[in-house]
Amino acid sequence: MAILSLAGLAIGGIAAAGFLGGYRINSTPSFPLGLWRIEELSREARLGDTLFICPPASSPAIELARERLYLPAGLCDGGIAPLIKTVVALPGQLVTIEGDLVAIDGERLSHSSIQAKDGQGRPLTVYAEGIVPAGALFVHSDYVASFDSRYFGPIPARGVLGLATPVFIFDVK
Repeated sequence: MAILSLAGLAIGGIAAAGFLGGYRINSTPSFPLGLWRIEELSREARLGDTLFICPPASSPAIELARERLYLPAGLCDGGIAPLIKTVVALPGQLVTIEGDLVAIDGERLSHSSIQAKDGQGRPLTVYAEGIVPAGALFVHSDYVASFDSRYFGPIPARGVLGLATPVFIFDVK
């Protein structure tokens, strides 16, 4: 019993140290599975940055995502885990839907097809298009079924936790 207790304490200690050190395990297919680290971002987010970001828990799209279990549990507001997403549009840029693809300032975004339904056949609401407002970011993942700004729209940049840096990943593409 003492050995099991010590093993449990050791595992808990390692997990706590990893969490406090900014390490997170990604278990979603939006980005490669594995160990990631949140690195401090001491500047404004830029196009192409891959970030850990907390979405606004009170938005209707995020509430629906929680109900449908699209988002894993975590420590962001609303009890959800931070998202790993890439910044594809900044404040002032125009986001439109062209056919079934997202376009940023008239340029189609690759891997951005819009899905009408989720994997269980339930309808998805699509972002209605518009200019990314000040203080917000339009974020994306190349994964076809990713729940990103295609569905919830631009999200507040104040939710940025830092850059998402892979440490040990399994890229199964």
